[in-house]
Amino acid sequence: MLIGFLLALGCSVCYGTASVLQAAATRSVEAGSGSGVDTVLLMRAVRQWRYLAGIGLDAVGFALQVVALRLVPIYVVAAALAASIAVTGIVAAWLLSARLSPAEWTAVGVVCASLALLGFAAGPEGSQHGPAGLGWALMGVVAAIFVVGAAAGRLGDRPRALALGLGAGCGFGVVEVGVRLIDTIDLTKAAFYTNPALYAAAAGGAAGFLLLTSALHRGSVTTAVAGMVVGETIAPALVGVVWLGDRARDGLGWMVFVGFVVAVAATLVLARFGEAPAPAETDQPVN
Repeated sequence: MLIGFLLALGCSVCYGTASVLQAAATRSVEAGSGSGVDTVLLMRAVRQWRYLAGIGLDAVGFALQVVALRLVPIYVVAAALAASIAVTGIVAAWLLSARLSPAEWTAVGVVCASLALLGFAAGPEGSQHGPAGLGWALMGVVAAIFVVGAAAGRLGDRPRALALGLGAGCGFGVVEVGVRLIDTIDLTKAAFYTNPALYAAAAGGAAGFLLLTSALHRGSVTTAVAGMVVGETIAPALVGVVWLGDRARDGLGWMVFVGFVVAVAATLVLARFGEAPAPAETDQPVN
């Protein structure tokens, strides 16, 4: 349990730092089609060193996330991912010269305390496999995310950022559930490659990256990150509890509930730390 919790925290540090780098890099390039699923924007963003550094941190964070999901309940990993916004706030204060008020530092402390509650009260990872067809259902969720993302590109800046952020979070949530549905990660077995959860997790991660990149480019990053937090925490945690057998320690269910709710609520307060400064007027967008 302790190792899984520490891995989830390490994942949070990686993702939180990456979000600051990616937000700054994405805003320094010109959008492509303007659609919520903007592959041209993504291709331009990856030419920025800050975006590449963020991807590298995301890769490390994902590896830690996969291992953590094999050791602790989804709700612990989900709350840790949400708490990456606290890391984002600290990194933004350091790299982007953002100022955190005493109240905001208090919110960071609340997030950390809530995670401590979760780590103490969490039970072992559930061993159930969920209803038949859950892996295929995840594939359907990913398809819906792409459709919603394409439609969201036509919205105004604020609702666009919220819709794309929520879609990105749902994509990352599919990754969390998909990893749990893969019984054994063994590249030598055919069953590994025929599991729909494997492809759902891969597609969910791709959808999350595409939609989040578009969301960070235009509109409020605060709104986008808040939507992402909601999408990647609540539904995956419920799936873990209802279908996959995730439980708390005996008599500590209330502590898990309080810790999870407070962590997500404080994270939404801290979401504005994902805001990146607008590029200087003298900067030329990369085509």
